[in-house]
Amino acid sequence: MLGRALHAASRVQCSYRLTLDVWRSDSKDDLVQALIRLPVVLLSFLLLLPNGAFQARTAAPSSSAAAQAPATFPPLPKPDPNYHFPVGQTWVYGAEWRVFNAGIATLHIEQSGQEQHVVGLADASGAVALLYHVHDRFDSYFNPTDSCSRALSKRIEEGLRRVNADIKFDYQRGKAVLDQKNLKKNDSKHAENDIPGCVTDVISAIYYAGALPLQVGKTYSFPLNDGGKTETVDLHVEAKEQVKTPAGTFNAIRVQPEAQQSLLKNKGRIWVWYSDDANRIPVQMKGKMFWGTITFRLQRIEKK
Repeated sequence: MLGRALHAASRVQCSYRLTLDVWRSDSKDDLVQALIRLPVVLLSFLLLLPNGAFQARTAAPSSSAAAQAPATFPPLPKPDPNYHFPVGQTWVYGAEWRVFNAGIATLHIEQSGQEQHVVGLADASGAVALLYHVHDRFDSYFNPTDSCSRALSKRIEEGLRRVNADIKFDYQRGKAVLDQKNLKKNDSKHAENDIPGCVTDVISAIYYAGALPLQVGKTYSFPLNDGGKTETVDLHVEAKEQVKTPAGTFNAIRVQPEAQQSLLKNKGRIWVWYSDDANRIPVQMKGKMFWGTITFRLQRIEKK
């Protein structure tokens, strides 16, 4: 789906190949992959590129760039003190593209010691599942007190591909430590990148954003890391409106997340609607890309 855009940017030297290996081809599977992967893309704020978009955009620094001062990032804005993470809840989403139901995505959060543990799943469904196998799992661990991410793991099954990636956030050393293994090719990669004193990851950011005050007209900026270079995400709070989903009708707050340095900035837009209540559930997500619009609606909420 994003193959042509990435091909045009192929001169960029990437430290990691996970994203490019999936998205650079112009094969007939591109749209199928897009329909399946976009639940995770939207849910994880990767902003048009799945699984390591921020890694893939990073070019080898020039000698002049290396001499520049290190990048600075905004601190995490403080969340609403009245917000409580929805421990024990599972949010189930369905993907809609034109007349097709393309996939199912779920998010579940639970307490794990002193940390919150979020599990994100994405699976193909319907006719799409017959064309292309997908079963992706993301596990995120973060501190509910300061919203700093502790670790993120990915287990990727897409077509014949099998890739495992583990990211540890070592704040004492100021490093994001990535260990990645391609199970089909039997090769491994290790990388370390600088991080500021606190970052979110692509899964914990969903809950962190919902915990913010979300005042219309304001923009909240925060650092996010996916194992590569740290990215600043700007969360623009645009409006309040009513949204109808299979799970019910919600008064909602529409926000637009945007990565400041994404390769595909201005190539598409993403919106997320959070319920305008104490729960702040992301009830709808929409991605408008060059090939069309895909929408994810909350199907149901499951509780323990």
